[in-house]
Amino acid sequence: MFHMLLHFIVPAIIAALFYRKMPFKAWLIMMATMAVDLDHLVADPIYDPNRCSIGFHPLHSYLAVGIYIGLLFIPRMRLIAVGLVIHMILDYVDCFI
Repeated sequence: MFHMLLHFIVPAIIAALFYRKMPFKAWLIMMATMAVDLDHLVADPIYDPNRCSIGFHPLHSYLAVGIYIGLLFIPRMRLIAVGLVIHMILDYVDCFI
């Protein structure tokens, strides 16, 4: 439950600190990147509390993470990339808890 809460709080902090002219819009865009979790629907079982999603689900693969990091260097894609990278970092940390 705390993990899910972090997916809302961390982007809010990033939006407040780095997107002061449009914090709510920035937060909403980063929240939209939560759609990356739709790849959990193709897993069997859909939810496994002991499974690390990094490297398991297609949109959480190492290749996908590399693409998300690459998107950080494209100004028009940066906010989406920030949301995706935050999401992947939080999911990666969850693998060790």
